[in-house]
Amino acid sequence: MAQDAAGTVGARVSPQVDTLIRAAQAGDQDAFEQLVRTYDQSVLRLAMNLLRSPEDARDVYQEAFLRVYRNLHAFRFDCSFHTWLYRIVTNICLDQLRKRKVRKEESATVETSEGPIDRMDSFEEEAAHADPERSMWNRQLKNKIDSALEDLTPRERMVFELRHYQGLRLRNIGEMLGTTEEAAKNCLFRATQKMRAVLGDFT
Repeated sequence: MAQDAAGTVGARVSPQVDTLIRAAQAGDQDAFEQLVRTYDQSVLRLAMNLLRSPEDARDVYQEAFLRVYRNLHAFRFDCSFHTWLYRIVTNICLDQLRKRKVRKEESATVETSEGPIDRMDSFEEEAAHADPERSMWNRQLKNKIDSALEDLTPRERMVFELRHYQGLRLRNIGEMLGTTEEAAKNCLFRATQKMRAVLGDFT
């Protein structure tokens, strides 16, 4: 049930979530904690997919729900709570990505004895071991994708990941980023062109 509630991006608030929000707005701490539990995995996964860093994802998770706690009274039920929550998360992630661009010392991958790998592997193990040739190809592809993502602007990367990794509609992405569907579409087009240029033979 929690997954269903967290997955309705474009819909209005469900009755169950509506009740939790109103109770939390009235000061019910248990209701707020239940609201957090309903969306915690969704928020953590979004932050992890966008930032590719377990440590940064946890920081975003904590900051996001702190902002929710401070601003829940301002939620007016005129959009999906999930969209409102994702907007908070994506804004925090955008700040993180912009800081990375400035510093240049942070990376979306971590070096191991086998070369750069996606940090998502530290959250989830692959279900089955692929053959060596396929494993090598996958690692090379991951390395290429990470490199391509690093070359995008923070907003381009955000739109690309929300569309292709989260499966969100451009209209919803525009709402989360405070822009129009057309602007999100144009941003996605630029990001896709850059990704194709970097990935080359892998596409």
